[in-house]
Amino acid sequence: MISIRDLHVEFPHRRGLVTAVRGIDLDIHPGECVAIVGESGSGKSVTARTLVGLAGPGAIVRSERFDIDGQDARRFTDDQWRQRRGGFAGLILQDALVSLDPLRTVGAEIGEVLRVHGHRGDRAARVRELLSTVHVPEPERRAGQYPHQLSGGLRQRALIASAIAGGPPLLIADEPTTALDVTVQAQILALLAERRAAGETLLLISHDLAVVARLADRVLVMRDGLIVEAGETGTLLSAPGHPYTKKLLKAVPSAATRGKRLGGTGEVRPAEPPGEAVIEARGLTKRYGKHTVVADVDLTVGRGEIVGLVGESGSGKTTVAQLLFGLVAPTSGSVTFEGAAWTGVPERRRRALRRRMQFISQDPLSSFDPRWTVRRIVAEALPRGAAVEPLLDRVGLGAGLLDRHPRQLSGGQRQRVAIARALAPRPSLIICDEPVSALDVSVQAQVLDLLADIRATDGTALLFISHDLGVVHHLADRVLVMHDGAVVESGPVDDVFRRPAHEYTRALLDAVPTLETL
Repeated sequence: MISIRDLHVEFPHRRGLVTAVRGIDLDIHPGECVAIVGESGSGKSVTARTLVGLAGPGAIVRSERFDIDGQDARRFTDDQWRQRRGGFAGLILQDALVSLDPLRTVGAEIGEVLRVHGHRGDRAARVRELLSTVHVPEPERRAGQYPHQLSGGLRQRALIASAIAGGPPLLIADEPTTALDVTVQAQILALLAERRAAGETLLLISHDLAVVARLADRVLVMRDGLIVEAGETGTLLSAPGHPYTKKLLKAVPSAATRGKRLGGTGEVRPAEPPGEAVIEARGLTKRYGKHTVVADVDLTVGRGEIVGLVGESGSGKTTVAQLLFGLVAPTSGSVTFEGAAWTGVPERRRRALRRRMQFISQDPLSSFDPRWTVRRIVAEALPRGAAVEPLLDRVGLGAGLLDRHPRQLSGGQRQRVAIARALAPRPSLIICDEPVSALDVSVQAQVLDLLADIRATDGTALLFISHDLGVVHHLADRVLVMHDGAVVESGPVDDVFRRPAHEYTRALLDAVPTLETL
């Protein structure tokens, strides 16, 4: 279906051309699933977009051969490329909310694809049929809704329906499950497997090796625009040959990596046994009208302890964090912080303790003032005149970043700045809300190693909120599982994840794709 030789993709820059793809070869045969894996900046997404003529503004594409469906794509006009998009290849992107038009209903979005590709017959009926095919419940009602009215999983399914509306033999899925809850991720993976079983060919772009292990026949590993290793999935992931592939596999957090460093050699320094409670919640409940968001939650985090809080979107995890932080008042229940009452206390009395409780979010870019430099962001949390450099050094960042602004940093660098700022006032508790879910696997490994070191050296307590069970099993001492606002199971992380007692915990664990079956 696709045969490419010596593909180069370059982009103009004020200092000259920047090369994103460096002379790669790519073949895709009918009925197979080929995966391209690698970290941000490796060139995998540029490669995928180039296959449908969407390399990017100003892109310079060169190749010795570029055959798509038996035709030389180097000579395609814009109209010919438009016909290939949707007709030959459907594109599924990571962020459905951005990919879908916010001003059109889901039905209108899918109907537009049908119109462009000459569908004859009842277009509305075909839209409903497509939504049913991708397991969207109540397809007639959902077709009349806008993207923001759908959950993340339903939006992703609607995007897949749009991608297959033109009947393409090839689906290109670019990080289709990143940041989705584990059960929703499992549903989307099952749906992609269904499409493949129906005879469609799949090109999967991902940095999640467990997802790749579940779907792909062959894997291409990209780094710095080059394919550094390629092979059959089981062989490559169980016995990698290239050092970079080995590094990626070693960095995947799981039960097997507990106590070990993900980003290097050796073990994490053992922590002392948990001390007295740093924060304690009893009967924590939050209602909005008749809707209960958090129901009678008990939670304790001891000094030097890491407690995981897991569950799907809407389970109440983030609301619990807001209640503990004092950003939202509970409907009932109480929170005690460092032995003193925290709820029902005037803010002026809590202010002196606020520096002792810090927060790290999933998206530090949205929590930074974009006009401030790294120096000012970190210095804000330090005593006047204290040096910023030692903190940056501790989180593995050089002084050369001090005068950069947030948008001039990579995702991993921004997250380390957020950690440096959280450490600045020497807190007794850090609440981490999905702090690594958007990071590449090796950057995630570095951040997890850093959090483990902070706990071991400073005795800092961490409440680690995540939907990634592998990360929590690697890092946490204890875990609480939330469902519909309530804690349905809790205990030592090994006990809960190896011998789950609640059916919801078992369902979460069953949905997690793993590398352990290879």
